Order: sequence, then C-alpha cells, then structure tokens
Amino acid sequence: MSELKNEIWVGTEKFIPFITEEEIQKRIQELAIELEKDYKTKLPIFIGVLNGSFMFMADLLKKITFNCEMDFFKLSSYGDEKISTGRVKLIKDLNADITDRHLIIVEDIVDSGLSIKYIEELIAGHKPASVKVISLLLKPDSLKYDVKIDYIGFKIPSKFVIGYGLDYAQKYRNLPSIYVLSE
Repeated sequence: MSELKNEIWVGTEKFIPFITEEEIQKRIQELAIELEKDYKTKLPIFIGVLNGSFMFMADLLKKITFNCEMDFFKLSSYGDEKISTGRVKLIKDLNADITDRHLIIVEDIVDSGLSIKYIEELIAGHKPASVKVISLLLKPDSLKYDVKIDYIGFKIPSKFVIGYGLDYAQKYRNLPSIYVLSE
C-alpha cells in the first residue's frame, strides 16, 4: 500500500488525510461481499459514472466473483473547480441494452443527489429489471433530492474531498487515499 502524505497543497488550499487507501480497500471488500449475496445468481451490469467512479469501480469489480458486465455514463455538472452548476449534462451514454437487466449504478460520491436523480430519469424509459446505487462516499447533509443509495462506502460531512477518483479541476484523481480540505 502507499504511504499517506501529511498534506497536499492545491494553490493556497491545504488538503489533509481523511480516508486511507487501506480503509478504502477494506470497505470495498465488505461491499463486494454484500453484492455477492444480492447478485450471485443474476447477471448485473455495473454502470460507472465517469470520471470519478473509475478507481472505485475497478477495485470493486476485482473483488466480485460472480459474472457481471460493465458500461459507463459520463456526466458533467461542475462549472468550475468546486461548484456544481445545478444542471447535469450527458456527455457519454450507455452502449449496453439495459431493458430487463439488473443495473448497479456506481458513483464515487453523492452530494446533492442531482446526478442520481438524472440517471434514474434517463434509464426509467428502458424498463430495467432493477436499479441499485452504490457510492463510495455519501454526504447525507448535502442531499437535496430524494434518492436512495443502496450500498454506501462511507458517510462523510459536507466537506470538499479529493483523491481516489475525486478531483479538483480534473486533477488529483490518481491519489490512492482521500484528502479533505483543511479549515
């Protein structure tokens, strides 16, 4: 495993360690066991929401032992480095036919719930057999939409985080741990 840096500076903003790589991997293993119980007799499609979910989804699927497929949405809702525009734009749609399929939407983080709400509306017309959502991080105090997150890695406070797929202006996604903006 990697060595955790004590702090990371992004311009004049300091980020400090929040969730270690070891804690992330341990929780992903636990989530994989939960999914195993629920999907071992089905053939679900894991649908990652790019770009943020790519590290989480890759590590999660490495721990899954049942057959599955994968596909990706790419959405955009951020106007600048840290502030959401409040609108979601579809940049890449699914390639897979999701009619009568069991879908597992994979998110890196759920803040307001806007992206999940958008995805639910987008796929509803395709009549999937089931839809579940798994998110590595959930900010329960930031939720503005009534969305259900079925599998949660970590509940965190409403603070800005980077690393392990989470970015600051498309940078710092490659960090193996998660850092939080220092107050």
